[in-house]
Amino acid sequence: MKAAILYKSGTTPKYGEIESPQKTSEDQHIIHVKAAAVKNLDKARVSGKHYASYRTFPTVVGVDGVGELEDGTRVYGQGITGMIAEKALITSNFTPIPHDLDYVTAAALPNAVLGSAMPLLIRGKLERGMNVMFNGATGVTGQVAVQLAKYYGANNIIVTGRNERILDQLKNYGATHVVNLKQDDEIIKSQIKRIHDETPIDMVIDYLWGKPISLIIEVLKGDSIQHVSHSTKIITAGDMAGKEISLSSSVLRSSAIEILGSGFGSLSQEELIVFNKVILPELFLLAANKKLHIDTEAYPIEEVEEVWNKQIASGTRLVITI
Repeated sequence: MKAAILYKSGTTPKYGEIESPQKTSEDQHIIHVKAAAVKNLDKARVSGKHYASYRTFPTVVGVDGVGELEDGTRVYGQGITGMIAEKALITSNFTPIPHDLDYVTAAALPNAVLGSAMPLLIRGKLERGMNVMFNGATGVTGQVAVQLAKYYGANNIIVTGRNERILDQLKNYGATHVVNLKQDDEIIKSQIKRIHDETPIDMVIDYLWGKPISLIIEVLKGDSIQHVSHSTKIITAGDMAGKEISLSSSVLRSSAIEILGSGFGSLSQEELIVFNKVILPELFLLAANKKLHIDTEAYPIEEVEEVWNKQIASGTRLVITI
């Protein structure tokens, strides 16, 4: 079969021929893949620097994708074998895809939904009327997160980021306040403080960590131990601005800030089943009805080597079609 094949860790996957996968148990399914998104995880595994990097070669790359089962059912699934190929093996924990949702969009959405809906709904337990901030909202996941916050009933939606074009676009997706992180630190803090004073922030979904979240924590903790600060959950879902921060114990002891993480390690198997069987189907329907948008750039599998490291527009997901 045709596939994107990795011959050595740290190199670029190449288009070529490899043996088709074969089922080894009844709970496995052959999927005829139609599209697969290229995400940071895919690139990290190929680079050899990820804990789940490939160890045997040659191997087919790609952790998830969309396509058709042998009976023609359209599904999204996570691969037992590499998904950027004509065929792959998936488990029974797959998600049906609406007939009126195109494969490119269906392939691009799941990772962004995992990084947005799970922090919001599972870890943050979003309720209607809450005020939510997205720190670093100009990436693919952040843009989807803003749309989901509006869909699930958030009141004020505050976004931060450095890409002015996308920050402006986020207003159309439901953002009510925009904070440009290119500004001076004191200006950033004063803007967040004004927003927080007027409509206290209930939840921060953070994709940056590093300096930006440190500035936000400085504002949220307040300036006096004589008054209880507003209860705010900070859910970290990324570290694009730095992997570490300096956090004094006194900040947490003198404030009502709660810090949580959201990722595969923090989500139970039951919660991941809810993602595949409840949350993702609902949002696939939302996208099919043109009420959830994600920017994509698609290329055929024959061009995988040329486009693997291609610089695509900020906030856009690369998708390989088969």
